[in-house]
Amino acid sequence: MNKKKKRIRKKVIGSTTRPRLSVYRSNQHIYAQIIDDSNGYTLVQSSSLEKEIKTDLNSGNNCEASIQVGKFIAIRALAKGLTTVVFDRGGKLYHGRIKALADAARDHGLSF
Repeated sequence: MNKKKKRIRKKVIGSTTRPRLSVYRSNQHIYAQIIDDSNGYTLVQSSSLEKEIKTDLNSGNNCEASIQVGKFIAIRALAKGLTTVVFDRGGKLYHGRIKALADAARDHGLSF
């Protein structure tokens, strides 16, 4: 883990009542997962590699893919009863694909 991620992870910790929404952005795809750090397991996950998302998109590395991933992660989280999360942008700047995913998750019911 690099220095920036370690520094952020000291402050952004997910609990059972308020888990962490972690976003990983690669050059080709975007991944999001909601993690309960106190118990150490992933509650919900979504990525641009999923069949439901992949069929609608031309590419997994644009804002459209991020919006779809944000929508799916919010729907799945609400189905599990999760409404509030802590947002972990993974050391990336809050703009572009990261911002699109966060806005889509907020629009579909998650609060952070």
